[in-house]
Amino acid sequence: MTTTLITGANKGLGFETARRLVEAGHTVYVGSRDAERGRRAAERLGARWVLLDVTDDASVAAAAKTVEADGGLDVLVNNAGIEERTETNAVTGAAGTTADLMRHVFETNVFGLVRVTHAFLPLLERSAAPVVVNVSSGLASLAAASSPGSPAYAYPGVAYPASKSAVNMITVQYAKAFPGMRINAVEPGYTATDLNGHTGTQTVEEGAEIIVRMARLGPDGPTGGYFDARGPLPW
Repeated sequence: MTTTLITGANKGLGFETARRLVEAGHTVYVGSRDAERGRRAAERLGARWVLLDVTDDASVAAAAKTVEADGGLDVLVNNAGIEERTETNAVTGAAGTTADLMRHVFETNVFGLVRVTHAFLPLLERSAAPVVVNVSSGLASLAAASSPGSPAYAYPGVAYPASKSAVNMITVQYAKAFPGMRINAVEPGYTATDLNGHTGTQTVEEGAEIIVRMARLGPDGPTGGYFDARGPLPW
């Protein structure tokens, strides 16, 4: 039996990924910083629930102890993420980007990912086939962001794409450090979720496809890569 933890799994891409992996036979932990939403999501999915706020050391440590006590972990999906937008759902551009805004986004998207990964590494190292999936973004690609005509080039924000570029580098470095694990970054695509005010052009079912695929990798699968549903992406 494969045991999987998904952060930010009480809604959106995390919830759909959990649903698909439960269907595939995984024992899934719904990680949620909101206890009531987490419990309700787990009940709907037939999954387990664990309180997990990726920005809080104590919360992450407690979640790791809970999962360890229940038997361990095989797959970690670092899905929790935020994007900074104004009250009118506009992306904050370069002129409005402050150090505090950057810090706020990085606290969840980067530091939170590292905090969770670090806490669960001992459990993953005990697995026969450990997998880590880091949910990145097409906006993280420096090649795309510097190519006129691409969606990443047109995106005016600084904090979110910078945070996801950091996620990509973290993915590469962890994959080199732990060659026995399959550790990859994925781009779900522009998916309609709370993160973007449901302005995305894809459904969560479409967006979750690459996350689920990479979560189900075997020991002979790729590692240290950056993928969307069609294949490898340019860094």
